[in-house]
Amino acid sequence: MRPNDAVPDRRGIAAWCLFDWAASAFNTVIGTFIFSIYFAQSIYGDSGTDTAGSALWGYTLGLIGLAVAVLSPVLGAIADRGGRRKPWMGLFVAVTVIATALLWFAEPDRAYVVYALVLVAVAGVAFDLAGVFYNAMLPDIAPAGMTGRVSGWGWGIGYLGGLSALALALFGFVGMGDMAPLFPVGEADAAGVRATAPLVAVWFALFALPLFAFTRDRPAQAVTALQAVREGLIELGRTIASVRKLGNVLRFLIASALYRDGLTTLFAVGGLYAAGTMGMDFSQIIVFAIGLNVTAGLGAIGFAWLDDGAGSKRTVIVALLGLIGFGAPLLLIGDATWFIVLALGLGIFVGPAQAASRSLMAKLAPPDATTEFFGLYALTGKSAAFTGPILFGLLTDAFDSQRAGMASILALWVVGGALLLTVREPGRG
Repeated sequence: MRPNDAVPDRRGIAAWCLFDWAASAFNTVIGTFIFSIYFAQSIYGDSGTDTAGSALWGYTLGLIGLAVAVLSPVLGAIADRGGRRKPWMGLFVAVTVIATALLWFAEPDRAYVVYALVLVAVAGVAFDLAGVFYNAMLPDIAPAGMTGRVSGWGWGIGYLGGLSALALALFGFVGMGDMAPLFPVGEADAAGVRATAPLVAVWFALFALPLFAFTRDRPAQAVTALQAVREGLIELGRTIASVRKLGNVLRFLIASALYRDGLTTLFAVGGLYAAGTMGMDFSQIIVFAIGLNVTAGLGAIGFAWLDDGAGSKRTVIVALLGLIGFGAPLLLIGDATWFIVLALGLGIFVGPAQAASRSLMAKLAPPDATTEFFGLYALTGKSAAFTGPILFGLLTDAFDSQRAGMASILALWVVGGALLLTVREPGRG
């Protein structure tokens, strides 16, 4: 019997969803809309048609994905043998918080390029590994028949968290137009922008605490750490061998890896594209990002009922069609107003694609190997995820155009969605 067959733990579910609120600050502020742009334009020194800093950022994200692809299924298998997930999450959250806070010292000078990229890589790997164990909790805490809604609520609350963190960064440290920041830290060496890194570190640590306090964990198994490692690796080998025979699961892992890579690349370089191609400044990008997070959050929450009603697979397909429909004209237009309108429309479908994919993986995973299968979910996702940012970097370099780099995202959504059509969702035929 799975733990979610018992009485629903509302406080535990709320604390689990709040972790998405905590984590989204890192993705939004560091990964997409503030620090990535600061790195490219101020640390590396991109200007005009020079996009070398943007490309270097993309390569670094690719290396992060490769590291997570290797580590996540191994750690997931070990955790399933040991039982508990919170200790692993605590470790990786702590590493993320420390590395992110240290980005404060990355001054706007090319001498800090390696320093900044190393810290981003360490924080990014730890952040993604924490997410493997977090996602694996879903089938244990969601009441029967509510996996899609709980997953959607988490994603929706996460987008609102990203929105709130961006608003605090904008009004608190960066400033808005002629309006001075509420917490001025000085203008020298881009101190206001750099201050957003320790802000994210504190935000992540603070709002992650309720999960560790209130969300139930699986009980520890009666095995030593060495036994857990040995047995976990053995079981991982068996699982990988068996997945080859489970064509339905394998097709889903490949399909989701492709379209999730498109989503990952979109958020990883979306801020760079808005700044470099559309000519938006920091304040404009943050306001735009706030709007995008609002539509994405509303989409994730609104589609959560469709997930449980019509099925996770159908929800993902509808979301991919919406992404393609709004994404294609985004690569063609040059007007900033239309760019914002189309991007906000696209945002409605981002959350449902991610949330419904997570709930579908929870339905496909065996009850006794949930973390391991979410490790494989991360493995396949990251195995493809490093290709998206690298393709963005290569195409941006080759054509001297960010539009060319962004074009690969649409292809990933189309191919991934086509393969998903062949996947059978449990209980729906």
